Amino acid sequence: MSDFVRIVEVGPRDGLQNEKATIATADKIALVDRLSATGLQSIEATSFVSPKWVPQLADAAEVFTGITRRPGVHYPVLVPNEKGYDRAREVGVEEIAVFTAASEAFNRKNINASIDESLQRFAPVLERARGDGVRVRGYVSTVLGCPYQGEVPLADVVRVARELHAMGCYEISLGDTIGVGTPAKARAMLRAVTAEVPMPALAVHFHDTYGQALANILACLEEGVAVVDSAVSGTGGCPYARGATGNVASEDVAYMLHGMGIATGIDLDALSDTGRWLAALLGRETGSKVTRARMAS
Repeated sequence: MSDFVRIVEVGPRDGLQNEKATIATADKIALVDRLSATGLQSIEATSFVSPKWVPQLADAAEVFTGITRRPGVHYPVLVPNEKGYDRAREVGVEEIAVFTAASEAFNRKNINASIDESLQRFAPVLERARGDGVRVRGYVSTVLGCPYQGEVPLADVVRVARELHAMGCYEISLGDTIGVGTPAKARAMLRAVTAEVPMPALAVHFHDTYGQALANILACLEEGVAVVDSAVSGTGGCPYARGATGNVASEDVAYMLHGMGIATGIDLDALSDTGRWLAALLGRETGSKVTRARMAS
């Protein structure tokens, strides 16, 4: 296992995008700034998708220009197409993320395109990003199951990850979007992908629907993965998957890693405080078991 793991904080984007109550722009900026002070190196700040599809993130430009960007911290944003790329670049974005799924059915429901069509949409974005010196991260959703087609063939996961890497994504995040994976399946999926994509270019992204996220992460760490996506306070979910709960909590991932002697560069106290603050803002209990335990002690 690696002696250092980079946690990619996705709370400001993946965590907030499905919240029904509108969150004030100032609060989103405050969240990113709080996270920046915890020692995190990668914070997904927002998403430049159409406000019609994700109204919660309609203020992407205001959020990105309002945050205090710290040296050494990356602030990627999600973009779906060239229009989103243009909007992001207008406000100085230097790293983007693109997303597709390993499931044809999920892609059809989610972005109204086949896998191949979604990859074709990205091609001009990645070409322009390469010319502009913009780093691109790729997401592959539904790597361990789909709410529409059920099982997702490993060959499809491998193909999509390989394509994104070949197109120029420096890192591919493999996402269990509905949280149905178990450690053996997670390990097998990762091994299959690493036959085509080098391990240093891979990250894992687990939702905790069935309480398997930390176990799945550990299985992947044992295989050599060194980048883990998570969301402070365990926020998030999937609008296209009934019953799918939030991302694994960043606090819980950091606690596990620190307890294993693996460095993250993160101040767990500051991260936990930020999770408590966010939970209060959203009007509910934190999704982090570590923070709940600390509050009770």
